Amino acid sequence: MGQPHEPRVTAAMCAYGRVLAEPRLAPTGDRVAFVATVLGRAQLVVVAAGGGPELAVTSEPAPRPAAAYGGGAFDWAPAGEALVYAATDGGLWRVPAGGGRSCVVVEPPSPGPAAAPSVSPDGRAVAFVVDQHHVAVAATDGATWPVRLSGGADFCFDPTWSTDSTWVTWHEWSVPYMPWDHSRLCARRADASGDVTVVAEVAGAAVQQPRFSPDGSSLGYLTDRDGWLNLWSVGRGLDDHVAVLAEPAEHGGPSWGLGQRSFAWSPDGRRSAICRNEAGFGSLELVDLHGGGVRRLGRGVHGSLDWKGPRLVALRSGARTPTEIVLYEGDDLDHRRAIATGPVGGFDELELDEPEAVTWPGDDGATVHGRLYRPRWSATGEQPPPLLVWVHGGPTGQWPVSFVARFAYWLERGWAVLVPDHRGSTGHGRAYARAMARRWGDLDVADVAAGMRAAAQRGWADPARMVPMGGSAGGFTVLNLLAHHPALCAAGVDLYGVTDLFELDETTHRFEAHYLHSLVGPLPEAAASYRARSPVNVAERIEAPLLILQGTDDQVVPVAQSQAIVDRLHALGRTVELHLYDGEGHGWGRPETIVDELGRVESFLRRHVLRWTTG
Repeated sequence: MGQPHEPRVTAAMCAYGRVLAEPRLAPTGDRVAFVATVLGRAQLVVVAAGGGPELAVTSEPAPRPAAAYGGGAFDWAPAGEALVYAATDGGLWRVPAGGGRSCVVVEPPSPGPAAAPSVSPDGRAVAFVVDQHHVAVAATDGATWPVRLSGGADFCFDPTWSTDSTWVTWHEWSVPYMPWDHSRLCARRADASGDVTVVAEVAGAAVQQPRFSPDGSSLGYLTDRDGWLNLWSVGRGLDDHVAVLAEPAEHGGPSWGLGQRSFAWSPDGRRSAICRNEAGFGSLELVDLHGGGVRRLGRGVHGSLDWKGPRLVALRSGARTPTEIVLYEGDDLDHRRAIATGPVGGFDELELDEPEAVTWPGDDGATVHGRLYRPRWSATGEQPPPLLVWVHGGPTGQWPVSFVARFAYWLERGWAVLVPDHRGSTGHGRAYARAMARRWGDLDVADVAAGMRAAAQRGWADPARMVPMGGSAGGFTVLNLLAHHPALCAAGVDLYGVTDLFELDETTHRFEAHYLHSLVGPLPEAAASYRARSPVNVAERIEAPLLILQGTDDQVVPVAQSQAIVDRLHALGRTVELHLYDGEGHGWGRPETIVDELGRVESFLRRHVLRWTTG
């Protein structure tokens, strides 16, 4: 059956363009620096806040690219004359803000790469993280050996300075916890004298993003101690923790990487800008810290906030808005202006659609959340349309309503897209996220299957043409859906998904080495759950056609995971296709890989779900 029109979104439109990250205003507020990653290589870019051409300022070595588990790439020197950045060689470098030769600040450290540089207000020192493990301080002129500040924590993120350059505060946690399970804020004098002081810690709660108020009297941070990840502050005495804005909405996401900035103090300390997440839909709010009033500045998913003088800079995107760097300007920040765009041109000329918030009952009667994107026509020429059920990774995560070029690609081809927030997802409060504890491979599968049944019953999708698709943890859920709910799945698409929990526990990278303790349970006590929930052990139940895409250099979910289930399915005579991308890791870095992914998935779905021929 032919298509009624030529799709306007091509694979190349989805793949080419650039990834924008971490916009930061110069201390004077007259320029914005950001990281732009193009064709897998990152560069620092500076542009005048008032408008003008972009200036690429980095030479060699390049800054670390914006990617999964990344962030915290650079900081401005306080006079605005230079940028200090984390480089691909693992060291810290300083480059003039107008361009020129880079000079080393911290040699590549032998324990691991340096990241998240934070320059002291007096410009004499830089605090940074070594291999996500230690916080250290070094002189910005590179003249002194780095001094370690942190104690015995297993992980440290995001050091920040007090306004008088005497204290450094950071986010840390210890295994077997993940940062969203239980973490704390700590501080120490920058000269490493005295002991490490715990600034904020509540049993069974997360904290993140410490930042001092402009006058140094308060430390702002996010915590979910009351059930929602909200902005709090504490004074110098450390005994007056108070919620700046307590509400049933999230002000940030889980700490998957360095450098989150989902709130910002105003320069006079009287207001705060806050990113709000309401069931996946984003907005930017302005909070009066004295009067308590809240005013909406704009809709859309915002992040990487920074406020200097009369300007607030942010990353902004939405279902209809390609990712861009915007400035909110004026005393009331009531004027918004875009100064850089990430995706290639063409998307902004399309009439892209917002999803609708949907819910359905889980097997136990609890409410499960999600978002439904409806296409303007059906790929089969008949209603209801076929459905892609796009399962997010993590599983502690969420696909918020930001710009996702892949969604536009499939909507243009007549597929509906359901984005389930199974329990364990963020964006719906701590209790919703914690419901996943020791139930990964069980609750996520049941909640997504319930969403697929709702899609069929409510007319969202053709019941015979529903396809779960997801990457990493989402791929794990996809494989278990195929095994345990075969009647719901016409086919499945797994991108570098987990297949063997025992193997994952042995081989995954250090950040997630203890993640399964909370998701499934500690070994050997939970061995039966590891065995029962590993897709490779129930492969004989998978009957629908399966496509697996995997990077050969994946350090999070190694290629052996995908190969194991492919070998098992081949032995059973099942329809399974595996394609390996040489040199790719946990996610794709090269545009040509994205182009190939989209074309390969489309061909697979045409043959096995739509049953179109390629001729």
